[in-house]
Amino acid sequence: MDLTSFKSIVDQYETIFFDAFGVLKNHKGLIPDIKKTFDYLEERGINYFILTNDASRGPRELAQSYQDKGLHHITMDKIVSSGMLAREYLKHKVKSGTIAYLGTFRSAHYIETLGLDTLSIAHMDLSQADEISAMVFLDDEGFDWYHDLNKAVNLLRFTNVPAIVSNTDLSYPMDQKQVAIAVGGIANMVESVVGKRFIRFGKPDAQMFIFAHEHSIALGGTSDKDKILMVGDTLTTDIIGGNKFGLDTVLVLTGNTLPKHADMMIETSGIVPTYLCESAVV
Repeated sequence: MDLTSFKSIVDQYETIFFDAFGVLKNHKGLIPDIKKTFDYLEERGINYFILTNDASRGPRELAQSYQDKGLHHITMDKIVSSGMLAREYLKHKVKSGTIAYLGTFRSAHYIETLGLDTLSIAHMDLSQADEISAMVFLDDEGFDWYHDLNKAVNLLRFTNVPAIVSNTDLSYPMDQKQVAIAVGGIANMVESVVGKRFIRFGKPDAQMFIFAHEHSIALGGTSDKDKILMVGDTLTTDIIGGNKFGLDTVLVLTGNTLPKHADMMIETSGIVPTYLCESAVV
């Protein structure tokens, strides 16, 4: 596919859905000059939202993390995360007991705001298995990858509690060349070991896009899908999810998809974005 200028695209749309990692930021910080994009959208009156599979923090904390880096336009109401969907599930389906989690204390805090008890896998003993009512995969940090992953496997072997994956991403970009394993990849491994089906929230599932669409309309965004653009760096989450929901899509080359592999990956996967851009910078 030919590269297109992102600036030449955005004026055709009334609402832009952005992925986060690999599009706006990576492990080292913001994508260079990405602030220009949000200044431009504000000037043109184009609505925008961040659709992220990042469940490491609640929307308030996620928004603050952008503001701390100088993206002051990104407020709490601009965030739509898979963690919000997972939290809704736990709110309605888990009424008692303790929720065990893989992740950091910060990632569990958003669940605790429901009034539910949480316990890190790192601090759990398998003798407490009968007290656990659900297991949640939240983040790829905050636990020992050998001892605690084995504990998670055996907890799910010993009990029949639901396992909820609040971030389905298999990896996230460290920079333009390297990626790191995300909690979705960890969950896939554990699921294959225990032989059970986990409950997943996040892109590319339609539920994430339905939630984002309704959220954006409630805040003055357009209901016309022809006027909404999804921008992402990963074919198998952002692009196929947007395509299936009926949105135009942009694949950017600042994250999971290496520029030299983009055409091959599009051809072999059959997942075709509407546009291919070097970045989401205008």
